[in-house]
Amino acid sequence: MNPARRAAGRFRTSRFLHGYAKGKAGWDPAYPAVAALLQGSPRPLLDVGCGIGLLAAYLRESGCTQTIIGIEPDAGKASTANDLVASHYPDMEFHSGDARALPEFSGDLVVLDVLHYLAPSAQADILQAVSARIAPGGRALIRTAFRDSSWRYFATLAEEAFIRASGWVRRGRCHFSARSEMENFFRGSGLSLSIRPMWGKTPFNSHLVEIRRALPDDLFPG
Repeated sequence: MNPARRAAGRFRTSRFLHGYAKGKAGWDPAYPAVAALLQGSPRPLLDVGCGIGLLAAYLRESGCTQTIIGIEPDAGKASTANDLVASHYPDMEFHSGDARALPEFSGDLVVLDVLHYLAPSAQADILQAVSARIAPGGRALIRTAFRDSSWRYFATLAEEAFIRASGWVRRGRCHFSARSEMENFFRGSGLSLSIRPMWGKTPFNSHLVEIRRALPDDLFPG
């Protein structure tokens, strides 16, 4: 059984959640990409906007063994994550909290599909907070969609309208930034930045942003 099926199996207590988990873990290209990048990391992981804990379960089932702490603004989802995910895996816990008020932390971070639900000024605050919490040798992985003129961007807007109408995400208007805004934010920060498409077989304008902090030996070789 592959990691997606094993992770989704944690949600069999609810037909709706199980169906959602099977689809999300099985089709979201960010899940295997994030698991590959975090495989073998000795650093703890902070999952910002962790939802019901599906990514954490997927990471465990993919062989990632680091401590995982999840932060989720929806208290009901955080509770579900603790009940159905944290109870089955060691070194994992989920808390109800706001991405704009992250706890003290140093390690790796994952922020999937969070930024665009916040105003531009709040997005900048979160990027700054996330950057400050990347440990030496660590990384932050951010999945977001960029504002552009592509058909994928308009497909993303349509998807977000459906998600909000369904009530799965209780947010108002979305604010998508341009790729150049992300690049400009980290220019001169001392952190390395890479961006790659992350749409897989989906029609959405998703990208995975990887932000890395070098080890001291990397900064001063020899």
